[in-house]
Amino acid sequence: MVRSKKLNLVILLAATIVAVAIYYTSTKVAKPVAPQSPQRIIVTSPQLTEIAYAMGLEPRIAAVTSDSDYPPQAAKTKPTVGKFWQLNMEAIIAARPDLIIMEKFDQQTSIGRRLEALGYPVLTVHLTDIRQLFEAIDTVGQAAGVPDKAKTLIDSIKSKLITLSGRFQTEPKRTVLWVMQTEPIRVAGLETFPNELIELAGGYNAIGKTIQKYPPIGAEQIVSSAPDVIIQPAMSQTSVEAERAGALRFWSQFPNIPAVKKNRVYVIPADTVHRLGPRLPQGLELVGRCIHPELYDANMPDPNSTGNLNADPNDANN
Repeated sequence: MVRSKKLNLVILLAATIVAVAIYYTSTKVAKPVAPQSPQRIIVTSPQLTEIAYAMGLEPRIAAVTSDSDYPPQAAKTKPTVGKFWQLNMEAIIAARPDLIIMEKFDQQTSIGRRLEALGYPVLTVHLTDIRQLFEAIDTVGQAAGVPDKAKTLIDSIKSKLITLSGRFQTEPKRTVLWVMQTEPIRVAGLETFPNELIELAGGYNAIGKTIQKYPPIGAEQIVSSAPDVIIQPAMSQTSVEAERAGALRFWSQFPNIPAVKKNRVYVIPADTVHRLGPRLPQGLELVGRCIHPELYDANMPDPNSTGNLNADPNDANN
């Protein structure tokens, strides 16, 4: 008798779980769908802004983030919806979007879920490596109704990368320390976008395999890594010269590592080397000029004239 009651209770509980599951499945709110050719698109990061503009979507861009500074007209003419890591939900709603394109990281996906709950179509893309860049361009192109323009952009970027990388790969390999910050010292490890640039530019990372993608390192590791080249993207586009002077003072503590000894410490603008976007080939060429300055003869524009490098590449003999 007791066993029979327990069995009935188990059956009742199972039936209840099934009924609840069926109820929630049948009443689940459908995900908002964008029109086939959205006319009021919001892009929520600088690299997404560059991608959208490169596909000719400027007339349909309703708003960008306040840190979207390229192309210049985006920053000057479009309403803004906060910074890419701190979006303003009210500003997004006020822009009346019919498609919101976001990146997949915590700060944006949480807001994306809330916007979807309010009925706004949200497209989320990954943008952490070069493969994902091409996937994101294709996805955005499909969603915006311009798949042919997306394909053209992808083919153009790939072609330029192949040409540039082919040139760099014929040169001697050099070890590169990619510095994200100096206080404390934090560098780019192997499983990062900067490392992809290093390898495409014919170098290899001075830091071996690490647990963290961007690990902190100490003075002993810097010395033991013995980098031939140090690349340190500036924290701000407007402070390259000041950061260059600070970097030279900082690295003077390590006079015996090859990069310092041979004046191969480069502080460069960060936008083309830290953004995954249409200007990726420009970023690769900048990195290549740091690693293989001997490829650029006296007929090339002096990188110092555009604030790219802190030394004339023709002065480097290794």
